[in-house]
Amino acid sequence: MTKPEKQNIIASQPTRSRTAKAERNTSETQLSMSIDIDGSGAFTGSIGVPFFEHMLNLFTRHALLDIQLSGIGDVHIDAHHTVEDCGILLGQIFKQALGDKAGINRYGDAHVPMEEALARCVLDLCNRPYLRFDVELPKAKVGEFDVELAEEFLRAFVFNAGITMHITVFHGSNLHHILEAVFKSVGLALSHATGYNPRIRGVLSTKGKL
Repeated sequence: MTKPEKQNIIASQPTRSRTAKAERNTSETQLSMSIDIDGSGAFTGSIGVPFFEHMLNLFTRHALLDIQLSGIGDVHIDAHHTVEDCGILLGQIFKQALGDKAGINRYGDAHVPMEEALARCVLDLCNRPYLRFDVELPKAKVGEFDVELAEEFLRAFVFNAGITMHITVFHGSNLHHILEAVFKSVGLALSHATGYNPRIRGVLSTKGKL
């Protein structure tokens, strides 16, 4: 009796480079950004909002993306337009780089502690944009950064990327720690969601399309 032939199972892997770049030029901001979803977690760039750049660096590192960002915004007024437009631009190039989403995990879930703060991000790369931001933040600043702009950035990102995202902070008193835990949890959840699973054929959906 001859043995049955073994089927070769080929892991789902990207058939193209998952990269993209774009610019956003308005009367308020002039920004340029590029992304490599299969990067090593490297962030480079300066846009005149130091604390926000620090958060982007943490996010990028934990998402294992490579992001390059440059440009200027009307930070002489405040950082609102610059931060929000970074979210818009990041969402657009993330969606473009991700492509048809074949073979990826689709879902991501991550808890991140930062001393007394604990944040969780749960997300779905489903092309149904939604943000639930259960984070109690006062009208305050960390350095010169208005902490409420973190939500503005994330909303702009998810609505342009087509992501359903739920963020919860369970504990926290130090605003720097809270925001750091949030950005890291988003990065970790994205890292898992964009990863490949060799058992997934096509997209992880009964519809056959995301």
